[in-house]
Amino acid sequence: MYDVTIIGGGIVGLATALRLKEQQPALRLLLLEKEKSVAQHQTGHNSGVIHSGLYYKPGSLKATNCIRGYRMLLDFCDQEDIPYDLCGKIVVATQPEQVPILHGLHERGLQNGLTENRKISFEEMREIEPHVQGLEGIWVPYTGIIDYKAVSEKYAKRIKELGGELRFGEKVIKIQHTNGRSQISTEKGGEYKSKLVINCAGLYSDTVAQLTQEDDIKVRIIPFRGEYFKLKPEKEHLVKNLIYPVPDPNFPFLGVHFTRMIEGGVEAGPNAVLAFRREGYGKTNFNFKEFSETLGWPGFRKVAAKYWRTGLGEMYRSFSKAAFTEALQELIPEIQSDDLEPGGAGVRAQACDYDGGLLDDFAILESASAINVVNAPSPAATSSLSIGQTVSERALARL
Repeated sequence: MYDVTIIGGGIVGLATALRLKEQQPALRLLLLEKEKSVAQHQTGHNSGVIHSGLYYKPGSLKATNCIRGYRMLLDFCDQEDIPYDLCGKIVVATQPEQVPILHGLHERGLQNGLTENRKISFEEMREIEPHVQGLEGIWVPYTGIIDYKAVSEKYAKRIKELGGELRFGEKVIKIQHTNGRSQISTEKGGEYKSKLVINCAGLYSDTVAQLTQEDDIKVRIIPFRGEYFKLKPEKEHLVKNLIYPVPDPNFPFLGVHFTRMIEGGVEAGPNAVLAFRREGYGKTNFNFKEFSETLGWPGFRKVAAKYWRTGLGEMYRSFSKAAFTEALQELIPEIQSDDLEPGGAGVRAQACDYDGGLLDDFAILESASAINVVNAPSPAATSSLSIGQTVSERALARL
């Protein structure tokens, strides 16, 4: 019998497990992960950015957890000698209609405590990024780069040192709740009893949440693939650190941008295209059941009706390198198609409600037997220890 069983070995599940064991060392804790090691999906496929908290509505879970988690993450990395670089980034307005949005972002950053951010002119942008083009920008010195897979591996190591148990290759397929206890069954025949279940299953968080309760949770995960190119080594000099566009305020993605990586190299992207399966990292990856579930969700159909033009544009960029290059040229006109080589891809677990709302904030749903983290997209990696603290406090209050 375990006190707590966590489902999901991504950075949020690991951070939650770590916070629980730090606060209650005697807690009998189990973490189940369906893959052979930690951080195999969203965590291991993201762009490795340490986010500052610039974009998020003041007082929201994203804002409060990102700002608190930012400091927690840096403190942990300092203790564990995990390399990171607070290199800063610029957010660039390239069109006149983006300037008011840029100014609004700056104000939001100030409200979130980012007092060292500053608005910069074209000339000042060129001092930071000599090849950038735009009208004006924001300098965000808090932003950095890191390897979140390395962070996750350190979390896992600390959990085991504190007596927590991690089991891999254990895909959860059934959860039965009786007499205040949960019986968790896995695909390979594992059976585990637990007082409380914490669901941090990422791309399958809605599926696992549904296993923990009888009522429909009224939220579905819609998978969006983000595809990257890399700058060829001889063109990496065009980007010093991180360059972002002003995001579309109606769409929960940040637009194609340039990111210097902690291990070297520069990524360009991502776009945001509907994936045809939840772990669909390639254009041809397809799962009939999962794609049918996406199409069948009333909320997704409302999203598709509202954003179909945007979606078609993203899909076109997915198959047209020239169109992808054109989007990047908004920020750096010198970039040419031949300067780009194929990079990686990630899939974002975007929660969508029944009425067609793409959840903008982190979302945590509780049932009699479980705490379900059903929406934890970016900046969840930066925020991981803070989210873990939030969830662990709820869990310990119930135990």
